[in-house]
Amino acid sequence: MNETAAVVLDDAGVVVALSERAATLLECSPGQICAPLLGPLARARTAAAPAAPAGPPVPPPGGTHAGHEAPGVCTVVPLAARTPGACGAGALWLVLLAPADTAGEPAGPDSERRRRGLAHAAAASIGVSLDVTDMAQVLVNLLVPDFADLATVDLAEPVLVGDEPPHLAATDDVRLRRAASAQSPGISAEDLLPAGEALPPVPDTELMRPLMEGRPVLVSDVGVLRGALGMDPETLRLFVPSGAHSSVAVPLYARGLILGCVTVWRSQLPRPFDEADAALLQDVASMAALGVDNARRYTKEHRSALALQRSLLPHSVLNTAAADTAGVYQPAGGGIGVGGDWFDVIPLPSLRVAFVVGDVVGHGLEATAAMARLRTAVQTLADLDLDPGELLTHLDDLVLGFSSEHMAGDSRAEPAVLGATCLYAVYDPVTGRCAAATAGHPPPALLPPGEEASFLGMVPGPPLGVGGMPFEVTEFGVRPGSTLAFFTDGLVERRGGDIEQGMERLRRSLSGAAGAAGSDSADGPDRPLGEISQTLCDEVLPHEATDDIALLLARTRALTSDQVAEWELEPDLSLVAHARELVVGRLSDWQLEDLSFVTELVASELVTNAIRYAGGPVGLRLIRDRLLVCEVSDPSSTQPRLRRARDTDEGGRGLFLVAQLADRWGSRFTSTGKTIWTEQAIG
Repeated sequence: MNETAAVVLDDAGVVVALSERAATLLECSPGQICAPLLGPLARARTAAAPAAPAGPPVPPPGGTHAGHEAPGVCTVVPLAARTPGACGAGALWLVLLAPADTAGEPAGPDSERRRRGLAHAAAASIGVSLDVTDMAQVLVNLLVPDFADLATVDLAEPVLVGDEPPHLAATDDVRLRRAASAQSPGISAEDLLPAGEALPPVPDTELMRPLMEGRPVLVSDVGVLRGALGMDPETLRLFVPSGAHSSVAVPLYARGLILGCVTVWRSQLPRPFDEADAALLQDVASMAALGVDNARRYTKEHRSALALQRSLLPHSVLNTAAADTAGVYQPAGGGIGVGGDWFDVIPLPSLRVAFVVGDVVGHGLEATAAMARLRTAVQTLADLDLDPGELLTHLDDLVLGFSSEHMAGDSRAEPAVLGATCLYAVYDPVTGRCAAATAGHPPPALLPPGEEASFLGMVPGPPLGVGGMPFEVTEFGVRPGSTLAFFTDGLVERRGGDIEQGMERLRRSLSGAAGAAGSDSADGPDRPLGEISQTLCDEVLPHEATDDIALLLARTRALTSDQVAEWELEPDLSLVAHARELVVGRLSDWQLEDLSFVTELVASELVTNAIRYAGGPVGLRLIRDRLLVCEVSDPSSTQPRLRRARDTDEGGRGLFLVAQLADRWGSRFTSTGKTIWTEQAIG
């Protein structure tokens, strides 16, 4: 027999008191207007004073709507008035609510009004997030406390990483992990499995088998469930909350896949779950399953894009003869999106190194693909050993070509680079100087040892793709042990903020993190670059970053004077023998006699060609570090051409011989002509 609920109202419809049963039926508290009872109260007041009907009760804030009345059958009787007279101002009314069981609608929180509310809330909130675990948490928050006292969502482990779950036929084959849970304040569920933990295998019993067929499992008596599972008490406590009297489990079933399971329990809510509850939960779970599957598919695409992005970047930590480097790439929103930011470290001939940082406008796979095109182009141009300004000019022409392909509407064309910035810098550890040019990109920060960081004064060029504008090269000295910081604007820009403020935060943070003079850091200049980069991101990056970032730190090295030998020769072929003597003598000083024969022959051929075809003066330089580098410079801007001499030719074999003897060789233009270089491995 159903319990009758009682509510005491004043004449304006404000709740004075109500029973516990009424509290479960109505969303009304003492001191609040009870909107569902205003209609019955108005009719009772009219019947009590037909000659002079009182005005309607005061409507609740926000108004009422048609059909918004209490569930069940209402009986309204007047109580003693607070003031003398008939039922009028100041009167109290007793409202008795008898649930309308005869209409076939169960009472309590599962009334039609609450059903509609739950369905509406599910439609409004499910699918908003594209994160699988966020989606699971939204679902359990919808169900507690109105529909259930406790709710859990368990997902197949592949779903959490974006993969499809396997097609299984038995519950004991499923490997689930708890994704989310929610409980009413008075529920004790300390023993239940917490979110993030893997569930022990569930026995494949007759009771639980409908889950694998996409159907709900209704348990009106939890005692039956305990016996059917057949688990030991310790494991059982992970599944079944103490004090629960009924439960419903519904699979998250979408596109033919069982993605997981949502389970609800009642312990404080007195009425057990019934078939109508199971049907309602199944409807909500169907919406949630589609949302979870969409989030799963997004997770897979995002992981693929992020893997592509990271695969296109160099190793985060590199060690070259010129510098130690550490790079960081962080997608926007803490990993939610990927974009077109990148950095690169490109070893160049003669132990030099190029530092690159760039930013393609936009996010997603297209921006990542466009970034890949730019990075490949920069590496190709860097292999030509161009100066930074000339390299950016060629890169600008390429971007204009990419945009032309896009504007032509060719569906087969690669993604267009619709906007990009880039900074290219070359550091020479022999001279201790760096040359850099920028295409619309922020300048790097330089932190000399024992000093404060500062931003380099560079002449900014236009962003890539503008065309027709030069890129000016800036040269500056870099002391050994200095730290260079290259970054994209996402690190220093904040929505509604000034980029200059962000750059100042970066400057101060770099000075402190790397142990500049006067800073509080105890780590000093030897602190690992990886730690410094993490500190910069933590201190400078906005809490809710809307753009991805790339950060590259480089700690420079310089070669000592005893690692470099340089000579200048007049354009006289009789001095070729002297050049051979200089090379052999220096290699003997360096205890590299095993390389003397090859290096002597290489130097002889290159010096001879320079004197014969380019004139003088001719520069000869040896560099010793991890490699042995031999360089010959001349004033000619004509690049050497490798060819195979015929048997009858008297010359043309020198450069071919050099290419066969050296590990690598090449040529680069300089401000005064060109330099031909060779490399040999030491040891």
